[in-house]
Amino acid sequence: MLTTISGTYERGHLILEEAPPTPKKTKVLVTFLEEIEKPIFPNGKRPFGIAKGSIKLADDFDEPLEDLKDYMF
Repeated sequence: MLTTISGTYERGHLILEEAPPTPKKTKVLVTFLEEIEKPIFPNGKRPFGIAKGSIKLADDFDEPLEDLKDYMF
């Protein structure tokens, strides 16, 4: 059985965020993930217009829907 439990390693101690699902002695593998604190954008703010051109609306966006014609007067 494989189970993943996240936790923190600090000064020789491993602190798990939840209890393991087994009460008996079990072999474990520990993988260390390096945390990189790097801002996504250089100055910490999204540049203006970053999504320009990525959203498109259909030409008939404002036209009534055929499925709802019975509800419209």
